[in-house]
Amino acid sequence: MFAWLVDNGWLIWLVVFLGLAVVEMLTLGLYFILMSVGALAAMVAYFLHADFTLQVVVFCVVAAAMTIFIRPVAMVHLRRGPADLLTNVDRLIGRDAVVVETIGAAGGRVKIGGDVWSARAASGTELAAGTPVVVSAIDGATAVVTSTTAAPTAGA
Repeated sequence: MFAWLVDNGWLIWLVVFLGLAVVEMLTLGLYFILMSVGALAAMVAYFLHADFTLQVVVFCVVAAAMTIFIRPVAMVHLRRGPADLLTNVDRLIGRDAVVVETIGAAGGRVKIGGDVWSARAASGTELAAGTPVVVSAIDGATAVVTSTTAAPTAGA
């Protein structure tokens, strides 16, 4: 049995590689896939006729180096995304809306896209129904809005 393992050591490293890759697919932590690169390096060491102990050392060193040096850089790049991929209520900030129920001291309602939201004015002033507004923030389930109608300018 041991002689078979020595003659087919590449198969052991291939199984370790595939096993770690499967675990990575289940966890998505970008940890096990880097360890699987260590298994590939150990398989290369096998094909270069390295002793089994050296193969294990290659596996450990490459897996540790990948985890220490590559994972932090990769995680930064994975977490960073384009600004146009805003999600949830962040997508609503800056969108145009229309007041459907007068916004006063007790609040009111605005229509953002096809949805009606409770709203309050950012300035604290009253906004009449039909007034065009822009969503400046979302506070819980309330849209904080600012009027888009400008005061008339002199000479206009």
